[in-house]
Amino acid sequence: MSEVEDLFGAGTQPAPTPPKPEAPKAAPKPASDAGSYSAADIEVLEGLEPVRRRPGMYIGGTDTNALHHLFAEVIDNSMDEAIAGHATRIEVHLGADGYITVTDNGRGIPVENHPKYPGRSTLEIVHTVLHAGGKFDSSAYETSGGLHGVGVSVVNALSDDMVVEVAREQQLHRLRFSRGKPQGEIEHLGRVNNRRGTTTRFHPDPQIFGDLAHFSAARLFRMTRAKAYLFAGVELRWSCDESLVPEDAPAKAVFHYPDGLKDFMTARIEGETRIVDEIFSGSNGKPGTHGATEWAIAWTLGDGGVSSYCNTVPTPDGGTHEAGLRGALLRGLKNYAELTKNKAAAQLTAEDVFAHCSAMLSVFVREPEFVGQTKDKLASGEATRIVDTALRDAFDHWLAASPNQAGKLLDWAVERAEERLRRRKEKEIDRASATRKLRLPGKLADCTQTAAQGAELFIVEGDSAGGSAKQARSRASQAVLPLRGKILNVAGASREKLATSQIIQDIIQAVGCGTRDRYRDDDLRYDKIILMTDADVDGAHIAALLMTFFFQEMPRLIDGGHLFLAMPPLYRISQGGKTLYARDDAHKDELMATEFTGKGKVDVTRFKGLGEMPFAHLRETTMSPKSRTLLQVKVRDDLDATRISVDRLMGTKPEARFDFIQENAAFVVDLDV
Repeated sequence: MSEVEDLFGAGTQPAPTPPKPEAPKAAPKPASDAGSYSAADIEVLEGLEPVRRRPGMYIGGTDTNALHHLFAEVIDNSMDEAIAGHATRIEVHLGADGYITVTDNGRGIPVENHPKYPGRSTLEIVHTVLHAGGKFDSSAYETSGGLHGVGVSVVNALSDDMVVEVAREQQLHRLRFSRGKPQGEIEHLGRVNNRRGTTTRFHPDPQIFGDLAHFSAARLFRMTRAKAYLFAGVELRWSCDESLVPEDAPAKAVFHYPDGLKDFMTARIEGETRIVDEIFSGSNGKPGTHGATEWAIAWTLGDGGVSSYCNTVPTPDGGTHEAGLRGALLRGLKNYAELTKNKAAAQLTAEDVFAHCSAMLSVFVREPEFVGQTKDKLASGEATRIVDTALRDAFDHWLAASPNQAGKLLDWAVERAEERLRRRKEKEIDRASATRKLRLPGKLADCTQTAAQGAELFIVEGDSAGGSAKQARSRASQAVLPLRGKILNVAGASREKLATSQIIQDIIQAVGCGTRDRYRDDDLRYDKIILMTDADVDGAHIAALLMTFFFQEMPRLIDGGHLFLAMPPLYRISQGGKTLYARDDAHKDELMATEFTGKGKVDVTRFKGLGEMPFAHLRETTMSPKSRTLLQVKVRDDLDATRISVDRLMGTKPEARFDFIQENAAFVVDLDV
């Protein structure tokens, strides 16, 4: 699990529901009727009581993700000090007693009495009053992650013990809290030298989190490291007690990454195969100032995903800044396609560009709007414009400077688009499959049995041959699908052409099992798929096109032994009461020399095609399992060599394909089935 996943709460298993927190006991109500409703029924929750009653409203729940969100709220306050230029160091320590301590060398929380609350220190107000903080007014922080003024007060409310120390103007001050309430007055501990900033030490309340009230050292380590990537101007120090050291993290570490997100991305995609060698990275503006943007984007064969941040706060549900990122990259790649005259890129969408894309995006916005207190999604409209403006020219220059890399990325995205269109077409077919008995191809004469075992589908060349085959078939177990014209040569066709070919869609719908990675053997509607074409060169050509289609789109159907070639005769030879059939000229000559040597006239009839053959003859010679001959289509063991042969013979040179069929059609071996 990456530190990004830790910050986002992704990839974790749902935790068991902890014991419900005990609700504060309300004052006894006057006795009243069960159906009455009076002023005594209205509760008024004061201070931090709402947080303890409904923690899910503030931190998303009481599971392990919510528990670690407490740490995120505290460290975000220290990060805001660093981004504002007042802190250069943040320290995080996890103790064996379950306490977390976060220390920064910033300005320190003010400790003097608050003007609105006479007699109460500002330090107390910040930790006990909801919506109290220094980030509502941008004069204190130009950009910050804590905007609602509830972060540290919520942590206080959900901790059974919290101690805050402030070193400010060379004086040290301390205040202790428990479950949101101060435990006495603020302590003034005297003068300190060479120390400034705020230290917060807290322990999550078992009444709220139950058995889950224990932090994961490995997860805290990764969360701390992730913060260092987001702002190069801060040094983060991590430590934990020896008894807590996890297997995949050290007891102590110091993080400082001058290259920011690019360093993060390099580590994130280590070991993955890259589609584009270079990482597209850059920044715009000074970190911490309004509109500053930093990004690092790589295309690999890994799982990918976008990890985004606003003011160093992770936004796992994305938002308007990610919309700006997607729009800028899609527009940039389409513009590059126009310059290189790649018309296929017109069908690109952001989904195609971001498939297998690993992206890191950090943006700083003054007074951003989030969806909910947990800040999982950014809603600020101006973030879209900020990110789009920052990336647009940078991406155009990156593509123009590396035409080889740009070409690879464009070709890869176009392939994703074609694959997306194919999947969409197959989904449309799948949706129709629920009523496929009503919506099967119009020319399909289906068999009456519903089980695939023993059922056969004859794919027949031409309407005329289809008519004869429908008369010759066994209606119980044999279906007939006539094809008009030659099928598309799929070896040289785009996915879009396949999706728009009616013949191909009829075959896919009739067979029922799907194509490529969506193939499902259990959905195959027939046990045998039999290609039945004329016994001449043109018929062999059509059979080759059909076999190429099944080899490319349904190779598992061939592997399962379901594809066959029918062997219809080309000649009918009769003499007296003797009648035999010859499949080709060579076979006819052989029969004439061996079977028809006696006296009497020999009648030789050449069938112009399957449509010219009487249905009784077609049944006897080609369709009846008792008397027919079928060739089973198989793929030889050397699959790569087979693919090369198919590409060569079924590619863009029809004359080479035609010559091959003429030369090799006579060398097939019969297989009686």
